[in-house]
Amino acid sequence: MYLLENPVLQRELLVNLRTARAFLLLLAYQILLAAIVYFAWPQVERLDLSTDQESARRLFDLFFLGQFVLASLMAPSFASGTLTGEKERKTYEMLLASPLKPGAIVIGKLLASLAHLALLIFTSLPIVMLCLPLGGVSLYELLAAYAILMVAVATFGMISVACSSFFQRTASSLVVSYLLILPIALAGAFFWQMLGQDGSLRLVVLLMTVPLLALATIVLLSAYTAQTLLYPNDVGSEGKDVIDLDKEAREAVGLVIQRDQFPDRFFAPPKRTQLLEDNTNPVYDKEIHSEIFAQGTLMLRLVIQISMFLAIPLMAVCLYFKPQYAPLYMAYVILFNILVGPVFSAGSITSERERETLDLLLTTEISPWMILSGKLIAGFRVSSVLTGFLLWPLALACLMVPYYWTNWLSVVAYLSVVLITCVTTSMLALFCSVMFRKTSHSLMCTYLVIIALFCGTLAFDYFAQLAFTPVTNTSVVEYTPTDLEEQEKPATSPVVLLARQLTLASPFSALWDVPLEVDLDGATDNPGNWARFGVYMGLTIGANLILFGLMVWLFRTRWRVAY
Repeated sequence: MYLLENPVLQRELLVNLRTARAFLLLLAYQILLAAIVYFAWPQVERLDLSTDQESARRLFDLFFLGQFVLASLMAPSFASGTLTGEKERKTYEMLLASPLKPGAIVIGKLLASLAHLALLIFTSLPIVMLCLPLGGVSLYELLAAYAILMVAVATFGMISVACSSFFQRTASSLVVSYLLILPIALAGAFFWQMLGQDGSLRLVVLLMTVPLLALATIVLLSAYTAQTLLYPNDVGSEGKDVIDLDKEAREAVGLVIQRDQFPDRFFAPPKRTQLLEDNTNPVYDKEIHSEIFAQGTLMLRLVIQISMFLAIPLMAVCLYFKPQYAPLYMAYVILFNILVGPVFSAGSITSERERETLDLLLTTEISPWMILSGKLIAGFRVSSVLTGFLLWPLALACLMVPYYWTNWLSVVAYLSVVLITCVTTSMLALFCSVMFRKTSHSLMCTYLVIIALFCGTLAFDYFAQLAFTPVTNTSVVEYTPTDLEEQEKPATSPVVLLARQLTLASPFSALWDVPLEVDLDGATDNPGNWARFGVYMGLTIGANLILFGLMVWLFRTRWRVAY
């Protein structure tokens, strides 16, 4: 019943693996890997494998880290909705009433959710093995890396399934899963790079530690999830569609959100006791007072506590002990907003469709501009306030660390990047909500677009530097002045220049474009580039205005006709 005759596993596999989306994703994944191998293959007539093995190892690290990061990003998207989807479809109680054991349900949901992701990883193995003739990496190291990758995928999937059993909505489960998984993924990538000089040592250390830790995590979380299914606290979910927030605040453990106190009232204002004033946007007032918090504040409380806990060590190192690494902390703040921001806007319009209330909204006298601006400002208000909780260490550092006193303009630039990122994530989520019919599809599309713009451009720039940068011939002993000039100014490939220009879409690149003058223990300053920073701000602001105008136009034409 657990594996061979598990009806949950059989049903999920038939549904997930027979869709056209599964085949298209597999095809796109294989084409991407094949293109990487093709362009990263050494473009020389003769290759000395005894001396030129560094490029092969860099290519192997690029493959492994790329797939590891993709697996950490894709595992929650496959597994975080396994049980919350049952709750949202009102089939959760029917599943619990079946003769299946809780352990069988958990195993079936876990294996079914990760089967497609495991298929993607295994099908990439033949393409990666084409790099073995380049040398630098042994077959055992390659197989061990894939074994560790599969163990990590299973662990990330189990974390997502546990979050899915704890929450009522897929969006809440997805955000908390990302908050728990990304620090683990970043730590794993850091240790992989740190032990990169000695492949055998890295192989031994990872094989002795990662499987044991992963096995313990999977066993504990599976036992917790099975216990939650055996003694559910959310049976009768129809009566919990709207939660009494006052009762929830009284029974909450740990952080409690007080809607009438500072700063909680910024993102969770108290219930309205008076009539609306004149010229008030009713859509915004309705969204900020009820819609966002209709399912309770549990997810918000966990997000705040987890993010602050993770920010403490990073804040101490990057803002106080080594101020030259301040962009790293700001990158953490932006990463937090990327995870949290879309949640509050991706369901703005799709939720109206799912509740079949969009017709009523469009037949009112409220203009499309007021509808969209109310939805946008409500989601932006919550995401920006939550992100602002991570900015108080920067304000404190500006008072305590003298190095920031002379870099006040850079601090303002950092804050402007965070602000424009909050607007961009909310705008993209609202646009996807306008284009799709289901909140889950809108949320996943938003994350894909954000990852492609913010992180994919940086990955493409790194790959272009690896594959298209000309290799210097170190065998020449004597140089002429012309040779020296050519060595100092090597020819730059058009692909490298294009990749460099595409990074203007990423706020992470904009952070490092901000000049920062810090003289600490002989550390070199970050010269930055104010011109690139200005181009980023102009392009981002212009793109947001175009998106908002396009949504207003769609509401005035297509959506009013369609509905």
